[in-house]
Amino acid sequence: MTGDAPLLLDLTEDDPCALMQLYDEHGWGDGLPMVPPTPERVEAMLAGTDPDETIAVLPPRSGIATRRVIAINAVLAGCEAAQLPVVVAAVRALAGSELNLRGVNATTHCVAPLLIVHGDIAQSAGYNSGLGAFGPGNRANASTGRAIRLILMHVGGARPGPGDASTQGGPAKYSYCVAENTAQSPWGGYAASIGVEAASAVTVHCGEAPHNVHDMESANPAPILDKVASAMTSLGQNNAPISSGEYFVALCPEHAAVCASAGWTRGHISSYLFNRATLPVAELRRAFGLRAWAPWQQALADEDRVSMTEHPDNIKILVVGGAGKHSSVIPSWGMTKSVTVPVDA
Repeated sequence: MTGDAPLLLDLTEDDPCALMQLYDEHGWGDGLPMVPPTPERVEAMLAGTDPDETIAVLPPRSGIATRRVIAINAVLAGCEAAQLPVVVAAVRALAGSELNLRGVNATTHCVAPLLIVHGDIAQSAGYNSGLGAFGPGNRANASTGRAIRLILMHVGGARPGPGDASTQGGPAKYSYCVAENTAQSPWGGYAASIGVEAASAVTVHCGEAPHNVHDMESANPAPILDKVASAMTSLGQNNAPISSGEYFVALCPEHAAVCASAGWTRGHISSYLFNRATLPVAELRRAFGLRAWAPWQQALADEDRVSMTEHPDNIKILVVGGAGKHSSVIPSWGMTKSVTVPVDA
């Protein structure tokens, strides 16, 4: 079940309550009921694959995530077999050096890995990209996000305390998974826009919970995106003193349609937000004695304004959600970069 030499437990009864008690005794689980990972359920999840293939080694405890270990945790979380390729791809992404999983787990920040599902598998495996996509009510979203958290805890050792130093934690540490609404995106899928040409893909972005952006009235892009920029400009975000941090901007379909109808591309939106999401240099210098800024930012005068990130490419645009004019901004932890990988069949 963990990434070390396996500790074999005899599940004498198919009872979630008994499993919870057993896992509590070993310091496992996330505190919620789990599906007993019987051999039959795990084998059904693994059908046709090499169960001993090592997918990744996850810090801080350097746990080995084999395909079987991933499947066990996916069963525990309530996943169906159709979702296992997404979980496996997400584990590959978590191991990317640019994502900096050791730092993500060790920080006192409330960061949690957001998993974004792209392409064909979002539909075939039942993910919700529409109304309420970030919320409850969809098994694929909830169980896949939860499987990633259980893997981080059981394999990576990211339990509150020595393995996860987050001061307050956060609800996104239970489950944080959403699908991109490609069908209503006027710009096509996000993965292809950054050069990942695959029928299905996943992105892992380590950041905060979504910050809501509300605009019910505007018929052109600027007022909508000015509100997005306002949500991006907070002294409380790690991106304020760490200029390499990313933002994921999840536009609802209606806000995206307004932008596209005016001829705005993803690049136009990112550039606009780069120039609008700014704060006075003097204010940031007063707030932070330690700043990980790009050299050009360090050279600015106090009377200048500075963007919340060092390059427009750090502002990522995708479409999520259903009817209604609410979008969201998801700031990163700062010292991490998102990773997008294909999903293998």
